[in-house]
This record gives sequence, structure tokens and C-alpha cells, in this order.
Amino acid sequence: MDFRLTEEQQFFRQAVADTVDRLILPRVEEIDQEDRIPEDLWREFTSLGYLGLRYPEELGGMNADPVTCMIFYEEITRGSVGFAQAVIMNMLMGTHFLYRFGSEAIRERCLLPALRGEKIATICFTEDQSGSDLAATRTTAKKVDGGWVLNGTKNWITNGPTADFATVLATTDPAKGMKGLNFFLVEKGTPGFRSGQVLHKLGARGPVTGELVFEDVFVPDENLLGEEEGKGVAYLGEILNEVRCMTGAMALGIARTAFADGLEYARKREAFGRPIGDYQLIRAKFAEMATEMEAARLLVYYAAWMIGEGLNPRKEAAMAKMFATETCLKVVDEVTRIYGGNGFATEYGPQRYFRDARFLLYGGGTHEVLKNFIGREIVKGR
Repeated sequence: MDFRLTEEQQFFRQAVADTVDRLILPRVEEIDQEDRIPEDLWREFTSLGYLGLRYPEELGGMNADPVTCMIFYEEITRGSVGFAQAVIMNMLMGTHFLYRFGSEAIRERCLLPALRGEKIATICFTEDQSGSDLAATRTTAKKVDGGWVLNGTKNWITNGPTADFATVLATTDPAKGMKGLNFFLVEKGTPGFRSGQVLHKLGARGPVTGELVFEDVFVPDENLLGEEEGKGVAYLGEILNEVRCMTGAMALGIARTAFADGLEYARKREAFGRPIGDYQLIRAKFAEMATEMEAARLLVYYAAWMIGEGLNPRKEAAMAKMFATETCLKVVDEVTRIYGGNGFATEYGPQRYFRDARFLLYGGGTHEVLKNFIGREIVKGR
């Protein structure tokens, strides 16, 4: 058992950390307060090539292994959750199915520009009545000559109102439940495809989030992203473990920033003539936080290593996502307590960490759903 990062991974972590410190951290308050991604920051960051991290070199990517990707997700989230959210959508969920199933024309028109940061990608799962329950998807895709016609509304779509294209989950037969689901590519400018209501989030601010509406949207046959109809959920399973590990890595990034902030404050803030970090109960908080953060890190990176080894860590990835995000919540809560009344003031960082951490509870499965899934895997002996 070797828990060390390779020299290349250590160098990569430092390079990403330096970039985050130089480009993102000075703009984090601007991103949060203005609730937008500055165009100049997006251009400068995406010019560094990180959006192609997990894709082959022939596509301009780095062909990075899953552990290296987790390093990236953790470090960029340490800078800004909102910015990380927009970046990760372009480099993972919003482009994966185009890479797997897109024609050469689709790759040239959509995938490659997205990996260069020239186009904005998104993926559409959530509807009013379906989040974790994908079988309740009501966006339909009806077969017609030469293609498909989509109708429905998706909400809580990251990058949605600004996206140049969307990977859309739709059902070709609601009666089939999960077996009727498929992914389709819909591009901006397609008749009937438009943005709906924009949502204003408590945290993870920066990328525009909102509804996407599909009204008799025709897409050609090549825009069905899959080798055969009805395999959408199976294809989703290919990246679900990575998505859950990624969410856990983002939680580590938030927790690290909050922990470091709280530690600096505890060393400087004095009460009763001593730094509050000298008091036993404050030190106990740091001991518990550090221990649980280390446990979360091991879960996340172990599950990512399993993915890289060609294993299928369904249970481990779910555990990593659930534990890391719950640990993140605990850390940010404790840091607000260490700050005392100042933790409730918008002039200090803890209130932002507290808001951002809650965003991670939902993506990749709510914890109520994950607990049921993990328990089922255990009972069945998997």
C-alpha cells in the first residue's frame, strides 16, 4: 500500500495551487458578491489547458488519471466554489457524453471549443419532480423522420442560461422508467430551445443557474448520444463514481480553506489575555476537524484510485461523497463558532464557506438516497 502521490502529481498540485493563488483567490469575493464569472478570469484560466485534463492528448487534453483529477478539483475549489463549478461542468459532466458518443462533426463543433473554454457546456438532469429519481423524468424525446423532437423543462441547470450546448436527459418511453432514458445534444440557437427562469442561489455563486425549456426542439439522429436507445442510465453509471468522488474533492477544498482561515484567526484573536487557540476546547475543535478531514481525504482518493484501476467503487464513491461533504459542513460550522459573532458578519469568510458547503449536499445524490444505496450494497454483500 503506497499512499504517496507521484512526483508528477505533486508537481501538478503545486502548479494548480499557484494558479489558484494567483488568479482566483484575489477575485473570490468579486465572484461571490456579483454572482458572475469575470470574462477576463475565465479566458486567462482556460487558456492554461486545464479543461482538457481528463481527455486524451489528441483532443488537446492531458490524459490525466482520476487521482490527478481529484487533485485539480480540490485545489480549484479551494479558490472559489462557484468558479470551480463552472470549470468542472465544462471538463466533466457537460462534455463527457460528447467525447464518448459524439461524431467527429460534433466534437469539432462543440467538444473541442468547450475544452478550450471558447464554448460553455452543461448537462440537464433535474426537473421539478425528478432529481435523484431519474425514472420520474418527464422531458420527452419522440422519434420522427431524421431525428427526435424534445419537449420539457429542466431546472437547476449550472451554466444553463449561458450554455452554448446542453447534454439533455430525456425519456423516449415514460412507461419504461429507467430503461427509456437517453442523452441528446441540443445546441444554442436550435428553434424551441430557450432559457427560462434564472435562479439566485444562497451559495456557490458565480455561474448562472436556471431553467432550460424545450418546446418541439428537433435534433438530428446523430445528436442521440449513445450506441443504442434506452442505455442512458447505463452510460451515466460510467461517470457517476467520478462525479461523486469529484464532489467529495470539492468538499475537501472548501474545508481546507475554512480550516486554514479558522486556524489563522485562532492564533491572532485574543480573549482573556491569550490567543483563543491556547484554550483546550478550541484546540479540540481543530483536532476533530483535522482528523475527519484526513479520513475524508483517504475515502475520496481511495475511491478515485479504484476508478483508475478499472474497478467499480459504487459503494466507496458514495461513501466518499457523503462523508466528505458532511465533514465539510462540520468544519465550516466549527469555524463560524471559532470566529464567534464575527462568523455571522459578511465582512469575514466563514459565512461564505457556510453557504458554499451546503451546495454540495445535493449533487451526486442526496445523503438520504446515498445512505439507502450504501446500506443496500452492504446487505447484498457487495
